[in-house]
Amino acid sequence: MATASVAFKSREDHRKQIELEEARKAGLAPAEVDEDGKEINPHIPQYMSSAPWYLNSEKPSLKHQRKWKSDPNYTKSWYDRGAKVYHADKYRKGACMNCGAMTHDAKSCMERPRKLGAKWTNKNIAPDEKIESFELDYDGKRDRWNGYDTSSYALIVERYEARDEARRKYMKEQQLKKLEEKNNNKDGEGEESDGEDEEDDLRIDEAKVDESKQMDFAKVEKRVRTTGGGSTGTVRNLRIREDTAKYLLNLDVNSAHYDPKTRSMREDPLPDADPNDKFYEGDNQYRNSGQALEFKELNIHAWEAFDKGQDIHMQAAPSQAELLYKNYKVIKEKLKSRTKDTIMEKYGNAATDEEIPRELLLGQSERQVEYDRAGRIIKGQEMALPRSKYEEDVYINNHTSVWGSWWKDHQWGYKCCKQVIRNSYCTGAAGIEAAEAATDLMKANIARKEATEDTNSPVEEKKLATWGTDVPDDLVLDEKLLAEALKKEDERKREERDERKRKYNVRWNDEVTAEDMEAYRMKRVHHDDPMRDFLQ
Repeated sequence: MATASVAFKSREDHRKQIELEEARKAGLAPAEVDEDGKEINPHIPQYMSSAPWYLNSEKPSLKHQRKWKSDPNYTKSWYDRGAKVYHADKYRKGACMNCGAMTHDAKSCMERPRKLGAKWTNKNIAPDEKIESFELDYDGKRDRWNGYDTSSYALIVERYEARDEARRKYMKEQQLKKLEEKNNNKDGEGEESDGEDEEDDLRIDEAKVDESKQMDFAKVEKRVRTTGGGSTGTVRNLRIREDTAKYLLNLDVNSAHYDPKTRSMREDPLPDADPNDKFYEGDNQYRNSGQALEFKELNIHAWEAFDKGQDIHMQAAPSQAELLYKNYKVIKEKLKSRTKDTIMEKYGNAATDEEIPRELLLGQSERQVEYDRAGRIIKGQEMALPRSKYEEDVYINNHTSVWGSWWKDHQWGYKCCKQVIRNSYCTGAAGIEAAEAATDLMKANIARKEATEDTNSPVEEKKLATWGTDVPDDLVLDEKLLAEALKKEDERKREERDERKRKYNVRWNDEVTAEDMEAYRMKRVHHDDPMRDFLQ
C-alpha cells in the first residue's frame, strides 16, 4: 500500500491493514486511489509503494517513484574563469584605487599592492572581471566537482607517464652500460671482478622482479568465471604471490572450511597458534567487530519494531530506520539515567560515601542461596553468622531473658521476673506480683509508722561540707568517721586502678560529710608538692 511510512499504528490497526491488503490483492476490496484519482496496483511491493519519511506524504501516492520535474530556472553552468569584460584607458571614479578595476575595491584586490595606485598614476589600468550569478538547484549547490575542468587531469596523467618512461629509459641505459663493460673486460682479470659482475647482474634481476610484481599487483582483470558465463565486473589482484593462501595455512581435512566459489573461510584456520604471529583469523573477525556489529544491531531493532506494529522497513527506508534507532538509544539512556537517579535518591550512593569497613568487604561473597515461600532453603547454603567468643542467648535457672535485660533504680536484672540478683531462680509472673505486693506492704507500714511518731520532735540539722565551700574554723571532726572515710577513699582509688574489682550493682551516694572531704584532701596528690613521690 502506498501510504506514508512515518505513520505509526497500533497492533490492532496493523492487523486490519494487513487484512485489507490481502483483500485488495484477492480482488475482494476496491484498489486504493492516489491523489490524482488513479488506482494503485495492490501487487506493488511495500518497499516501492512506501514513500520516504522525509517527504511527509499524508495521502497514498506513487509520485516518489516518478521522475521529478526540475525547475527550468536552475542551471548547471559555472563561472567563466579569467574572463574580462571591459578594459578602460584611465581611472574611473569608484574603481579600485590599486589596479583601477570597477568590479572590486582596494580591500579585496588580488593584485600586488603598488607603490602608487592607479588612482594617482592613471597607468596600467586593470580590466574589469566578468561577474556572474547562478541559481543552482539542490544538487548543484552540493556538487563538489561542479566547474571542474576534466582536461586539467590530462596534465597529471602526462606527468606520471613521462616519469615512468624516463625511469624505463634509465634502466635500459644502465643495463646496456653493464653489458658493454662486461664485453670490454680482458680475459686475464681475477675472480674478484667476475664476482662483482655477478652481484650487479643479480641486483638488476631483482629490480626487474620487484617491478614486475608491482605491475602485476596493480593489474585490473575482468572476472568472467560466473554461472551464466558472463562478466560481473573487474577485480584487482590484491594478494602478493609471496603470501601464503588462506586455504594453505592448515592442510588438515578437518580444519576450517574454505569455499572456493566465494573465496571465503569463516573460521580460524589456526586456532591454537599465537595471535601475535597470525595475520589472518578468519572472516568472522570482520563480521563481529566494527560497523558490521552496529549494522546487525540496527537490523535487529528494525525487525523487532516491525513485529510490534511500527511501520518501519530497513531496505525501503534506511534513513528512517537509523533515525528511529538513534532516538531509541537516546530515550533508553535517558530512562536508564532517570532510573539510576531515582534509586540513588531513595537508597543513596555507597560509592560516594566513606570507605566501606574492612569487615564488610571481607564478609561478602558470591554464594547464591534460594528460598521458597515459607523461607526454607531450596538451593545453596545459608551463610553462617560470625559467632562471638562470649556465650550468647544462654538462659540459666529457668530464666527466659538474659542478665542485663532490665534496669531499675541503678540496678541491672532479669526482665522475665524483674529480679536484681544474678544467680536467682526465675519465679515468673508470680514472683513479680509477690514483689509488688511486698513493696506495697512496706510502703503502708512506713506510712503508718510515720503517722504514729511525734512530728513535732526537734530534728538536728545536719550541716554538710559540700564541694567548693570554705571549711569553718570551729569544725570538729570525728576520728572514727574520719578513719572510715579514709578506708573508703583507699577502696575507691583501688577500683579506679583496677576495673575488674568494680561490682555489678553500683550505688551512688550524693551526701558528702566533712570527714569525707577531709579524707579526700588528705589522699589527694598535689603535683607541685616536692614530697609527691613519697606519698604514692
